[in-house]
Amino acid sequence: MSEAAAIAEAPAGPVGGHVWRQFRRHPGGVAGLVVFALIGLAVLFGPWLHRVDPNRISIRERNQGLSLLHPFGTDNLGHDLFAQVLAGGRVSLAVGVAAMAISLLLGASVGVASGYWRRLDGPLMRLTDLFLALPLLPLLLVAVTLFREPLRAAFGPSTGIFILIVGSIGVTSWMQTARIVRGNVLAVKRLEFVLAAQASGMRARRILFKHILPNVLSSILVSATLGMATAIITESVLSFLGLGFPPDFPTWGRLLYDGVSFMQITPSRVIWPGLAISLTVLSVNYIGDAIRDALDPRALRR
Repeated sequence: MSEAAAIAEAPAGPVGGHVWRQFRRHPGGVAGLVVFALIGLAVLFGPWLHRVDPNRISIRERNQGLSLLHPFGTDNLGHDLFAQVLAGGRVSLAVGVAAMAISLLLGASVGVASGYWRRLDGPLMRLTDLFLALPLLPLLLVAVTLFREPLRAAFGPSTGIFILIVGSIGVTSWMQTARIVRGNVLAVKRLEFVLAAQASGMRARRILFKHILPNVLSSILVSATLGMATAIITESVLSFLGLGFPPDFPTWGRLLYDGVSFMQITPSRVIWPGLAISLTVLSVNYIGDAIRDALDPRALRR
């Protein structure tokens, strides 16, 4: 029996409780959720507790080690690294969520349209293949180079770069989601309850929202977690190459870029933002694995 058919035959009732119980049986997913929650709470509420301006310069306190006043030490200009990691986390997570939302919207829309309407399948899949054939990093570098100054002039240095980074990552990372969603839609639309809805004269829009989308939701959620991790890494790569946010607008990737030249003097400048990126991406990937297992139709039926 296919997964889609298993979903269709899953028992009615409090499915959310079943999903949560299955999720808790995944040790990596629970650990990832705890780590991601701690990182999220730290970057959201940490600046209110650690009231140090991340851009404050104090030459007398430069290149210091770990202390109560500076938990992560300071850099060559006296910036508090803990404050900078917290501020950079806000931006990096915001980029990850926003870019993931754009790629998810594009990928799910293309996948559903391609899988449900046969006449759109060929053109949309060829468009997807075209985007998959493009080299991602050079394309992002070209986009940043071309649109950096116009967007900075129109929206300001920080907002303009945020729009550019989020838009570039989102528009170039929807293809895998589209392929996965298309495959699931092709399987679901052949099931008896969908065929019965079509035979009864139900409108296509109602069929999509009532029957198709609920049965491909698991794939969309897993793609969301993977898309967020990819967006955070891509933003870090662009910032590490010096093409991301300005120096006074720290992100984890920007902190890595600024700290590479001082690795021998203060290695903590690279360790802390690198550890934050690694833990965030690893926790999001584990959460995605747990969601995939929890939404497995066979587990729901059990």
